Amino acid sequence: MDREKFCRLLRLGVEKGASDIHFQVGNLPLYRFNGNLVELRYKVLTAEDTEAMTRLLVEDDPRASELDFEELDLAYELPGEGRFRVNISRQRRSFNIVLRVIPLQIKSFEELNLPGYLQDLANLRRGYVLVTGATGMGKSTTLASFINEINRVRRAKIITIEDPIEFVFTHDKSIITQREVGTDTSSFPNALRAALRQDPDVIMVGEMRDLETVDTSLKAAETGHLVFSSIHTTDVASTIGRLVSFFPVAEHLQVRARLADNLKAIVSLRLLTDKKQTGRVPAVEVMRSTRTIQECIKDPAKTAEITEYLARGRGDRMQTFDQHLLDLLRANKISKETALAAASNPADFQTKLALEGAIDDEPVEDKPADPLEIDSDSRF
Repeated sequence: MDREKFCRLLRLGVEKGASDIHFQVGNLPLYRFNGNLVELRYKVLTAEDTEAMTRLLVEDDPRASELDFEELDLAYELPGEGRFRVNISRQRRSFNIVLRVIPLQIKSFEELNLPGYLQDLANLRRGYVLVTGATGMGKSTTLASFINEINRVRRAKIITIEDPIEFVFTHDKSIITQREVGTDTSSFPNALRAALRQDPDVIMVGEMRDLETVDTSLKAAETGHLVFSSIHTTDVASTIGRLVSFFPVAEHLQVRARLADNLKAIVSLRLLTDKKQTGRVPAVEVMRSTRTIQECIKDPAKTAEITEYLARGRGDRMQTFDQHLLDLLRANKISKETALAAASNPADFQTKLALEGAIDDEPVEDKPADPLEIDSDSRF
């Protein structure tokens, strides 16, 4: 596997709009489109192929010069064409490679089909904003849109701490420092502590992974900074519980009080296949800080009531997943089957659909041909 063939495999994923690319011994190259894996008509990969790919990916990474690692996360770029978040691991003594395709251009909230009012969060001057969702639901892309919006409209000092760096920002009105765990800093907590001495207005932490990162990022919000981050939780209510669970039980009430004072918003994402099955659209649950929400965060007995208050809070620009699913159905962006499968409470959602009565699936065009149903000989 030489460099040119490897770059063609990556380039194909970028050109066709894949979200992920998989290279594994004993399989054809796999590309993920709208949640589905599709094989490329190429050749079955050998251990020699994936080792050669690994050497190309890590050739400039001092952590992996001898290929003596078990797992490694890094970023890779085809200059002017695309960036990739890369995970390399070993399986059955061979290398397994998964690349997440990162567009060079950062999309706006409108282009991402996110509620327009989320842009208001970029105008906050202090506090804690979390983007949540399962793997592959668009957390990093949404965080990048927030940072890009601040960069576009405000004169601010922005520091990002990522593992690895995904989207690369260019200076507009703001100045941006991007630090990568493993190359520019040893850990999220160390970089966060250093960031507080670098005169930041905004700090973006790629992911909340441990107690020290959560605690230090909360301290950053408490000292007057605006902190954005992501966490792997499925909805607003579970996010509160997950954050609290990082801390010892004896500190839970204190942590809840800190979160109530500093947590300005939670944006939870679920990417759904669109009506035409040619792309994906996000269903979004949004929590904004209000006095009632703060009380629910402080009191563990009331945290389960948060979803109910979100449903009542559309005037405060809040919404539940199920409310947004109904909006997407009314706009004919998703099918009933997709909405029901994604609903937080399918039984209640079915009842709401029955009461609506007028929402009918409109016919759509046939699903286009598989994007990788091509003869690879001409390319490789």
